[in-house]
Amino acid sequence: MAAEPIEVVRAQFDATNARDFARAMEMYAEDVVLVVSESWGLGSGRFESKEAVGEWFGDWFAQFADDYHFAFLETRDLGRGWVLLVAEHGGSGRTSGAPIGAESGYLYRVSDGKIDRVHLYPSPAEAREAAQNG
Repeated sequence: MAAEPIEVVRAQFDATNARDFARAMEMYAEDVVLVVSESWGLGSGRFESKEAVGEWFGDWFAQFADDYHFAFLETRDLGRGWVLLVAEHGGSGRTSGAPIGAESGYLYRVSDGKIDRVHLYPSPAEAREAAQNG
């Protein structure tokens, strides 16, 4: 029996928190699409394929020290494979050591037990609004 969409998304974050990026990437479909909101700023855009998504996340994580982590604040099954997740994330800058942190919102779609669509938003409100507007 395939895992529920929320379980797949949470497992991906758990692997990320454990710094097991290979296991985290196993949660993604080969044809995954990542859409990073323009309001995210640097690094926004559309990235297609597991390789492109892995590169985007690798570049993003390269900015932070190994203490960077995510804590779930809200997870909601939206139906038809979609999951809304709000997370607090933070740690230290890799070079500066300065504390960094934020809350962000994410929309994930899981099909056949794999994440095949991800939308990143710099604020939970933007993710909730996108979820409402379908």
